[in-house]
Amino acid sequence: MPRRSDTPAGAPPPAADEGHPQRWTILGILCLCLILVVASVSSLNVAIPSIVRALDADQTEQLWIIDSYGLVFAGFLLFAGALGDRYGRKKALLVGLVVFAGAAVVASEAGDPMQLIALRAVMGIGAALIMPATLSILTSVFPPAERGKAIAVWAGFAGAGGAIGPLMSGLLLESFWWGSVLFINVPIALVALVAIAWVVPSSRDEERRPLDPLGAVLSIIGLGGLVFGIINGPEHGWTSPETLAGFALGVAGLVGFVLYELRLEYPMLDPRLFRLRRLSLGSFTITAAFGVMFGMFYIVTLYLQFVHGYSPLSAAVHQLPFAATMLVVSPQGPRLVARFGARTMVTFGLLVQALGFGVMATLGPDTPYVVLLVGLVLLGIGLANLMPPSTEAIVAALPASKAGVGSAINDTTREVGGAIGIAVLGSLLSIGYRSGVSDVVSRLPGEVAGVVEDSIAGAIAVGSSPDAPPGLGAQLIETAKGAYTDGMSLAFVVAAGIGVVAAVIVNRAWPKEPLVSDEEREELISS
Repeated sequence: MPRRSDTPAGAPPPAADEGHPQRWTILGILCLCLILVVASVSSLNVAIPSIVRALDADQTEQLWIIDSYGLVFAGFLLFAGALGDRYGRKKALLVGLVVFAGAAVVASEAGDPMQLIALRAVMGIGAALIMPATLSILTSVFPPAERGKAIAVWAGFAGAGGAIGPLMSGLLLESFWWGSVLFINVPIALVALVAIAWVVPSSRDEERRPLDPLGAVLSIIGLGGLVFGIINGPEHGWTSPETLAGFALGVAGLVGFVLYELRLEYPMLDPRLFRLRRLSLGSFTITAAFGVMFGMFYIVTLYLQFVHGYSPLSAAVHQLPFAATMLVVSPQGPRLVARFGARTMVTFGLLVQALGFGVMATLGPDTPYVVLLVGLVLLGIGLANLMPPSTEAIVAALPASKAGVGSAINDTTREVGGAIGIAVLGSLLSIGYRSGVSDVVSRLPGEVAGVVEDSIAGAIAVGSSPDAPPGLGAQLIETAKGAYTDGMSLAFVVAAGIGVVAAVIVNRAWPKEPLVSDEEREELISS
């Protein structure tokens, strides 16, 4: 297999079993870049009320202000990973940061919702270049003996970023305008750019295989259409024309991508690689785990703000135990995998995650915070144990020359899983909530009834209004809070069930044999 250039020009190459001499510094820089990308998925959640007041965004525009980033991010990941393999992962990282920060600084001064939606989409393109580059550079600078520990640290920051984003946003919104949530990315990106240019080595696929433009277009159409349908379904209905069109476009694009890639001598992603059970099961695990985790953050944030009345900052602070647990437990993963095996630790992580959701399914309007705390810690322990071996299984399944594409597969499963999780758990939450408020809604005027039935925020606004019918306002608020926690319990029971089912599948199907060599891999996928 051709060697990759893993050191700066003029520097002596490190021994293959030693890694880059500054590899731990490089890991810190890569994790800084990773936090930018991951935190931006959730950072705007707490800023939405301020954005609505400033830009007069309606309900649909609010949804797309949040989701345009994730839609484009997920759609471009595979192609962005391939670009990094072809032209250099360091270059992809630098270009991605420039695009990301440039779009963020303009978005922070957006004058209308559509402009903000478009600029968030451009940030998604930058993020798609950044995230796979961080993991593929990591695998190139660490020797095999240390790679598992490095991936565990990377995974800890990837998991914790979802909680760090809302916390930073809450802190900024205490003193600054809504755009500060976006502008804060700029100085951080500038620091990262200087550090990358100075320290991070270059690496790429030295075979310089031809690009696959049609495959790139098909993957973008397929993933983008699928994620669009998932995002659009809960808001506009799963059988609405635009939702069905998104799913149809996504399926057509992905089927076309698979058929086309099978014909190529040098495909962007050979679908036959998914015959490697570690790759397919690692992808399945990441999709399932992050699906329920992203859905959990969405639901718990609203629970803390609307049921318990916390401020955005306080709601973010109360979710920090999850991030802290991830950062503490993840680095221990390689030692546990070495002792008990990847299959055991992934299964254990999924079961602990399911237990955490079981605890959180008991939350009610008056439940003390300690119950949520226990649930968050269990979820952090579960994800911290399953994510590093699952990520390493995906990355190690591909040859080193395809590290960018391997990293992109890991990131794509995470983002698509997150979109699915928010849609599915959000729909279950909505079903439980609407069932719980149905009696009180039947006694309200039509227009007001629609507002109450739409969300707990609407119900609290109606119940708190001076125009609320005498004696009905307090009852409406109490009923809405109970209905929300009923829907939340339904969603978390299903999330726990998903964890148990995933654990059974992994425990039965995860291969016991060691990782295959490049030669064995080629023989397996061609057989």
